[in-house]
Amino acid sequence: MKTFLILEDEPLIAMDLKFAFEDAGCEAVTAVDNGEARSLIENSAIAGAILDVSLGGGETCRETADRLLERTIPFILHTGDLNRVGEHLREIDARIIAKPRPADDVVAALMELVG
Repeated sequence: MKTFLILEDEPLIAMDLKFAFEDAGCEAVTAVDNGEARSLIENSAIAGAILDVSLGGGETCRETADRLLERTIPFILHTGDLNRVGEHLREIDARIIAKPRPADDVVAALMELVG
């Protein structure tokens, strides 16, 4: 069973995505900040990830995105405010899915990337 990472600081969105992964027959682990995400990446076999761009307190997903790129793990940027706080993340070669979007759509998009 494939395991996916959800980096999301909004509990309801994280839960919705987690349930969508479970409905797709996959496991999902969640993190609310880059430190938790880094630990999960290093200690789990992550097949792909959904990253919220803005994690609150001025923190972005950049650190986690860079770690995933180093390990060639596919990911999607899932954001409602890329233009406001994530402008510097545009150079990352990753698919961007705007919020709000049904969790099933976001998960399906990542599944296409993972194959």
